[in-house]
Amino acid sequence: MPQDDLDHHDPRQLAPATQRNREPILAVLREVLPNRGLVLEIASGSGEHAIHFAAAFPKLGFQPSDPDPAALASIDAWAHESALPNLRPAIRLDAMAPRWPITEADAILCINMVHISPWAATEGLLRQAGQLLPAGGPLYLYGPYRQSDVPLAASNAVFDDSLRRRNPKWGLRELEAVTELARAAGFGEPQVTAMPANNLSVVFRKA
Repeated sequence: MPQDDLDHHDPRQLAPATQRNREPILAVLREVLPNRGLVLEIASGSGEHAIHFAAAFPKLGFQPSDPDPAALASIDAWAHESALPNLRPAIRLDAMAPRWPITEADAILCINMVHISPWAATEGLLRQAGQLLPAGGPLYLYGPYRQSDVPLAASNAVFDDSLRRRNPKWGLRELEAVTELARAAGFGEPQVTAMPANNLSVVFRKA
């Protein structure tokens, strides 16, 4: 839906990247998500991913979340329009919080948050995911990363610089550093899939 099609009073937000990446992400999720259970999405943003995935997996429940009230309003507005029975109302959740307002999940998704948030958010994400997920439960991350054995793409270097200029606490993370946090939280080694536009799908499973 073009931006002009939303009036100024419509709480629904549009994230152009969602239109481009949702199908490649969905292809990976079809190999990752359980057949049944609850999927918690961290940093749901506009809510467009949650709608798309909930429609694709009708046997799974989806719990979107975000710390931003405007994002929560957008998520719920998109959800109301979709009328999907397996999509729960959005909850306010800050990945850095010592306690999350949810006690269990069978899978966790986090798309394009790690590089646009303080490192403490990634620390909180891995710590809490390690507590919430059952054995074998997947934590799915998507976004651009640095890898010690892979040259950084020019577009990602420019993107990283722009992020750090906007906020010194943001920026592309070393995948090895994220993996180390995951190990400490009880996860096994990551399954890494190259994605369009120099992004990665990174799947950790609870040991």
